[in-house]
Amino acid sequence: MTDSNSVTRPRLRTPKAAAIAGILFAVLLIIVFWLLRLSVPRDPHDEGAWLTGNSGTVALALNLVPFAGVAFLWFIGVLRDRLGRAEDRFFATVFFGSGLLYLGMLFSAAALIGALIIAFDEAPKELIDSATFHFARAAAYSIVNIYLTKMACVFMMTTSTVAIYTGLTPRWLAVIGYGMSLLLLFGSYYISWGFIVFPLWVLLISIHILLDNIRGRRVADVADNSKSESA
Repeated sequence: MTDSNSVTRPRLRTPKAAAIAGILFAVLLIIVFWLLRLSVPRDPHDEGAWLTGNSGTVALALNLVPFAGVAFLWFIGVLRDRLGRAEDRFFATVFFGSGLLYLGMLFSAAALIGALIIAFDEAPKELIDSATFHFARAAAYSIVNIYLTKMACVFMMTTSTVAIYTGLTPRWLAVIGYGMSLLLLFGSYYISWGFIVFPLWVLLISIHILLDNIRGRRVADVADNSKSESA
């Protein structure tokens, strides 16, 4: 009889440095939003003057979006790996779903803006005078400032709740997550620098996980050891 251990592959372990993905996502997203904020007017009814003078800067920001998206997927994977068997199905569904929706809307908004740049290069005057420009501009604005922002709030609140109940992060970091999500939920329309809230929170979480992984273990491993010691 063949020993089952000899035919079972060892569990793939997430490298400790994988938490750097969250740091990379935060830095890239801050750069993307900063470049767009400098180049594209906040008013969704603008007449498209930025397409003439700032299209190069906007294109640079859009080219960074896919890299930020891949890094965000790694960040989600790092959180789930850290939770291990302590992951709750309900919160895991909301956490994972909101993260994917956030990423999907980020890509959708970037695609709309990129399409405007391409169409403007082909027919500048026709695009600016068309209803298509105003529709795409308003759609990108709504996605980023309403739906994407709300998904970021859900992701932050869910992750902070999981952190409190599982010890994923210190309690003070989870409380900060609640506060920043409420700030983003109710104040994003009035605060011009509100775009920095979500990537800044991801940056804080990632730095903590990176430092904790260097000297510690996953949440599930700590929980298992605590149960064995109490028994």
